[in-house]
Amino acid sequence: MVKFLRILVPILVLLGLIFGGWLLLKDATIPVLNPSGEVSQAQRDLFVFTALLSLIVVVPVYVLLVFFAVKYRESNKKAKYKPNWAENRWLERLWWGIPIVLIAVLGVVTYQTSHSLDPYKPLSNEDPVEVQVVALRWKWLFLYPEQGMATLNHLPIPVDRPVHFTLTADAPMSSFWIPALGSQIYTMNGMSSELNLRATKLGTFTGYNTNINGRGYSNMTFKTTVMPKSEYTDAVRQAAVSRNLMDRSMYRSLEEPEIVRDEITYRLVDTNLFQTITQKYMGHGSHSGTPEGQAR
Repeated sequence: MVKFLRILVPILVLLGLIFGGWLLLKDATIPVLNPSGEVSQAQRDLFVFTALLSLIVVVPVYVLLVFFAVKYRESNKKAKYKPNWAENRWLERLWWGIPIVLIAVLGVVTYQTSHSLDPYKPLSNEDPVEVQVVALRWKWLFLYPEQGMATLNHLPIPVDRPVHFTLTADAPMSSFWIPALGSQIYTMNGMSSELNLRATKLGTFTGYNTNINGRGYSNMTFKTTVMPKSEYTDAVRQAAVSRNLMDRSMYRSLEEPEIVRDEITYRLVDTNLFQTITQKYMGHGSHSGTPEGQAR
């Protein structure tokens, strides 16, 4: 019976690890493991590679843990006890050499992948859709200066076309992240950052603010709709005749710190609105980063 358990237990542990990993990777409800974009696909592949590489160490450790617990249990009088054992150079090379090789491989792959996914780096030579993102308290405003469109808490983009985001904030620092598409990036007032993404699957995905910035941050989500290019063109045309105008007056009403869950489409009247929002924190002669040196 004991011999049977010695064989069975390590096998069950190994199968449990493999089955658990399979369930995790097959769970389509986890966006980062079910990517819908070019960047998120590369990030998922790096995660899976890292996990599989780690199993080279993790699986033997757990198997040996069970083996030693069974073999050297108190009731096993046949196990040889060698308290004066000093060293084994072969084992020393093994348990130092394998981790060193694994860490070196993981370091090289992670470095190359991370730099290839630089958020400022264009994904292709194709002209991208330009989207300007403004993080407000506690809502998201998206400006499409080339299409004359603006949206609140809703990000429509065409499938299989790169999207270039320019991001800022008119609120405490926020974090822009669409797990299904990849690459989280921060937004800060008085500054602009950039992000390049491309959706490869049609669908509706949730975007988040993952940085705590006040009482409404957990409600600061938005809907990303990846649609066929023809539907995206129709959405732009509908915005062009919308009675909702996004000008400075409308923007001032959105500056109020309140939770807004509505999804609204506007016709963008002021195409320089994003620059105005960014530059208002760059007052000349100010040392605080706010207009006229006043705290906001």
